[in-house]
Amino acid sequence: MGEPPVKPPARTLIAGVGTSSLGDDGFGAETVRRLADLPLPPGAEIADDGVRGVELAYRMLDGYQTVLLIDAAVRGGEPGTLHILDATEPAAPACPQAPALDGRPMTPDTVLALLDTLSAGTGGRCPERVLIVGCEPADVEEGIGLSEPVGAAVDEAVSLILDLLDPERAEGARARRGSRGARAAHP
Repeated sequence: MGEPPVKPPARTLIAGVGTSSLGDDGFGAETVRRLADLPLPPGAEIADDGVRGVELAYRMLDGYQTVLLIDAAVRGGEPGTLHILDATEPAAPACPQAPALDGRPMTPDTVLALLDTLSAGTGGRCPERVLIVGCEPADVEEGIGLSEPVGAAVDEAVSLILDLLDPERAEGARARRGSRGARAAHP
């Protein structure tokens, strides 16, 4: 008897959303830039799609099991607070209409609405799970550079994303944290 075939690792796309020319809106781009310098599990790929939401939506149809969208996300918390939102849950907010295809900056909601439209037209396979790792911004006015609390949250976001990619790493991190808990807010 031969050995059973080895199943390839599930593909995961990690995409930075937003633009670094609008202050804390550059959170996604900075986070994926730092992730690009680290070893990632097999099957994980990084994309800094910034303002190219149309390309991101098409790329998401390319057979990924999971997509992590990294973005500044206003949720009413303190600046620098991280949130994990599961966009594949039924209660996730949806964009009520298909977005215009003009190439301007797109929010994750807009990209997800476009994804539905494109998958119907192209026959592409939507990801099974889409998570948004968001950071509460302090300033999204025109300007380069992250605010102090959002800049400080980037390393924490990198660690959180690595935990999401590798459940064994996450279990070890929880054990090391003990009762201190995490700063990330979960839905």
